[in-house]
Amino acid sequence: MSERDYKLILAIESSCDETACAVLKDGHQILSSEIASQVDEHARFGGVVPEVASRQHLMALFPLTQRAIDNAGITLDQLDAIAVTRAPGLVGALLVGVSGAKALAYALKIPLIGINHLEAHLMAARLQERKPKFPYLGLIVSGGHTALYNVKGPGNFDLISNTRDDAAGEAYDKVAKMMGLGYPGGIVIDQLAKKGDKDAIRFPRAMMRKDTLDFSFSGVKTSVRQYLDKHQPTEEDLPDICASFQEAVVEVLVKKSLLAARKFKLDRWVLAGGVAANSRLRRQAEVAGKNNALEVFLPEVQFCTDNAAMIAIAAHQRLVLGQKHSLDMNAAANESLF
Repeated sequence: MSERDYKLILAIESSCDETACAVLKDGHQILSSEIASQVDEHARFGGVVPEVASRQHLMALFPLTQRAIDNAGITLDQLDAIAVTRAPGLVGALLVGVSGAKALAYALKIPLIGINHLEAHLMAARLQERKPKFPYLGLIVSGGHTALYNVKGPGNFDLISNTRDDAAGEAYDKVAKMMGLGYPGGIVIDQLAKKGDKDAIRFPRAMMRKDTLDFSFSGVKTSVRQYLDKHQPTEEDLPDICASFQEAVVEVLVKKSLLAARKFKLDRWVLAGGVAANSRLRRQAEVAGKNNALEVFLPEVQFCTDNAAMIAIAAHQRLVLGQKHSLDMNAAANESLF
């Protein structure tokens, strides 16, 4: 089928703690992108509670779907396909989105396509006017994942490296919790770091040997814990700690990416995932790109965190290739992308 056969796609994302719906036109124009955040619900627990997340998705999904349709200026019967995140994520949360998507596809008698959440992140940069051409190096950096991929095309990925323990975003949240900064911690650390000295404390950079491209962030997290226990810092010390911790994480992410780009002879680099919204990482990626003849693509901040527009663009590419799912498609809590 051609692109014209999938003029309007409604996408649903519910893999973790944000319900999102978007309408994509002609494979590139975002008519609407709506998000219902659950941050306030989970903040009191210091992290995402799966059962709470599932119930919030259940309450938000269809009102949000209707809002996305209304704001797109269309009606449900104009849709040509339904897309949804089917993996990986919190299985209860995923099932809410998948069930809703199935119901819509069945009622409207239109194709259904399930998308891997990680694939969608790697495609988010293609929502912008300046799109990366294939192949490119993709760095996914989020609360649950830190990995490098050789992105050869839609649905065609080679895993280059992964994290051996904590994901970068997970380390951010845990360090923020240690310092009493609340949840989610990444944004707060980024903000405080702007007021601090990145060279104040030398936290470790793990797995920096040239013979491995894997990541590890458990050590830097432990090092921060030990520093806090030993020095008992005051509130005035927090910006320096945040800046120093952040620099340790960002330096590893950038250096590993440069090594991978050289090894696999890739001259385009796409950042993806929630931590790709981090201001220091974005700045250092741009600097590294200019210094190493590497074209850098940074998704708009709104498309770094979980959203449905990225699900829609990934789905459009898959549908044009003739791929779709039957109504017995199921959600999967874990699914590798390679």
